[in-house]
Amino acid sequence: MAAERESVIGGGAVGTACALDLSVDAHVHTGFAAGRDAVGVVVSAADQIGLAALTFADQAGPETTWLPAYADAVRRARHRTEMTLRVAAEVEVVRPDGWLALPPDLAPLDALSVAVSGLPVEGELLTPREVRTRLDAGLLTAGQVAELLVAATVKGLERASRYVPAQLARPLALLGQAGLDDSSVTPALIADLASACRTTGAVVEVSEAWRSPSSRVVEMLLDAAVTVVPASDARYAAEVGRWHYLRRV
Repeated sequence: MAAERESVIGGGAVGTACALDLSVDAHVHTGFAAGRDAVGVVVSAADQIGLAALTFADQAGPETTWLPAYADAVRRARHRTEMTLRVAAEVEVVRPDGWLALPPDLAPLDALSVAVSGLPVEGELLTPREVRTRLDAGLLTAGQVAELLVAATVKGLERASRYVPAQLARPLALLGQAGLDDSSVTPALIADLASACRTTGAVVEVSEAWRSPSSRVVEMLLDAAVTVVPASDARYAAEVGRWHYLRRV
């Protein structure tokens, strides 16, 4: 995994480095949504630890109205740093066909970070707890959950990439939340996910906050020529670019 690879975020090369270029943080939050700090505070914290690139990916949805102000804040910050700053939004897959809970205006965005926090099943969006309940009742198997999760993820990436470059947030994290490990994700399912990433040009975030995906999955994705990027998923500026899980991966 220390092999030389070209590290790319959303199609823009940031240099040739190891498989996980830890000078990049591909997913941070701000006070506009899930975070606590202003854009400028996050940028200053990233500058202090020497990051080269930062992607803002606050959670957004159909009711979001602040994207223009958010994008303006990031663009103003570009004048105060040599870092590459990108404007993205984290959006949820809400149906098995990959339908996304998109904000009304995507124009300010450089990328969409696609998350699957609920499992789309027969017209329902199951929380991890509900998935666990169905597993315990024998209504779902671990294999079925993995298949449904990967299928929804693939379709979500395909849909997101029609608009702007896509990246995959906290891949397969729902499994751990439902009490499953990723052994239920077969090599064939990882191959399906990898194929979708290559076809759409999507990059895969390796999330520090969510400890997802596992080293096993990261290695399989790299072997399948998928670009992976470090993502702190930081909600506080002090967490930006601070790697513990990522260094073990």
